[in-house]
Amino acid sequence: MAGIVAIAILAVPSFAAVDTVRWIAVGGGPEPRGTQVSLEQDLELARRVLGPGGIVLFAGGPHAYGVQVLDDKPRGDPLLAELGDLFDPLDGRDSRYRLPALKMDGPASSARVMEALSAALEQGTEPLLLYFAGHGDKGEAPAANSIRLWGDSGLSVGELADLFDRRGGSREVRLVITSCYSGGFADVVFAGASAERGAAGTRRCGLFASEWDQEASGCDPNPDRGSQEGYGIYFWHALRREDRDGKPLRRASLDLDHDGKISLLEAHTRAVVASTSIDVPTTTSERWLRQLAPKGGPVQDVSLPEDDAVIAELGVRLSLRDEAAARRRFDQLSRALREADEEVARAADDEDDAYASLRIALLERWPVLDDPWHPDFAATVRDHRDAIRAFLRNEAPARQYRAAGDRLARARDRSDRLRQAFAPVRRLVRAYETRTLAGRLHFVGGPAWNYYQALLACERGVP
Repeated sequence: MAGIVAIAILAVPSFAAVDTVRWIAVGGGPEPRGTQVSLEQDLELARRVLGPGGIVLFAGGPHAYGVQVLDDKPRGDPLLAELGDLFDPLDGRDSRYRLPALKMDGPASSARVMEALSAALEQGTEPLLLYFAGHGDKGEAPAANSIRLWGDSGLSVGELADLFDRRGGSREVRLVITSCYSGGFADVVFAGASAERGAAGTRRCGLFASEWDQEASGCDPNPDRGSQEGYGIYFWHALRREDRDGKPLRRASLDLDHDGKISLLEAHTRAVVASTSIDVPTTTSERWLRQLAPKGGPVQDVSLPEDDAVIAELGVRLSLRDEAAARRRFDQLSRALREADEEVARAADDEDDAYASLRIALLERWPVLDDPWHPDFAATVRDHRDAIRAFLRNEAPARQYRAAGDRLARARDRSDRLRQAFAPVRRLVRAYETRTLAGRLHFVGGPAWNYYQALLACERGVP
């Protein structure tokens, strides 16, 4: 019970009698505009799956208007909205904000997260599951990646690994992280999140929505679950033996090792094969292989039912019958994506030039139009409304800016469609790579192989 005392300020009475915290779920962004309703919904789904014995830390806590929900219809002055989009574009102007509906134990600030985690790590020997749903930042290396937390605080891969090293005790820790760049947290498998220091002294494994240097989907202000896409919605429903819409799935499609249970890694695999998002999920065992497995040499057979399922299901869905075909498609889409991204960059430069011309043309006539806090702003908009609207509709700089914006939108749409087509191919190629690397490491054997087996066992845990 000593650990519970340390987090008593976080807990509501329902958790006060819990002897051991089995799981901690953390969600939200650094501010209300970064805390989309889908994150709240994902945490609620996780809470139902994981059951009693957990702690929920979300956004700014129960009394902060910290949930962003998309409006059903536009509000406000259309001219002010257009000027805002032009001079100071911000996400969230099409949304409302409300108090959380989620039952929670406190805000998701870095201080509260570290306090709760530190206390839980010292409790018992049962595995601890740590779930993060929110936004991530990319560093110069995986260990510098971080999760963004309330109040513009954060928690980096290195900081989390150091905490595990100092306070880990005998508890195995299983991570599930759905943020952008979340694959960086796979480096907690190493002491201090440094591959040079070797395996961590305490066991920790994890499942992540994206590779360390790639964005992930899943943060959506639209409360309609049917319109959302992201790793979390597939993962948590899979643990309930459901598809992303909550409809029952055949056990055989999820229970890949036929043990009658759905493991964390099997739920992860469901997200890999079923998601239509840009995500390329990864795991700690994959990170270990890419660091420790030989780059060439003999291969010894390994039982990897999860990767076999990815190869079988995505191979059929993509009409790619073998690894050679998958790599050819990978190379084709990689080239097309590079070209599309170059076109986006050129179109963005053109839009920047057109914006600069439009901005100065507007300010030459109405100098305070870019400053809604200026004492003359309201009067300027009131007295010159029709002239400003006519300028934005008819003058050459405005027309050129709209045309440049249309070109940029088309370029981005092409890039997005290619990225979405590329993601499942990348997942398929990654599964082939994992199979080969595991076979090479198996042939070599030794401590690195044994640790890989232990990581798989950890990832195959049942919550």
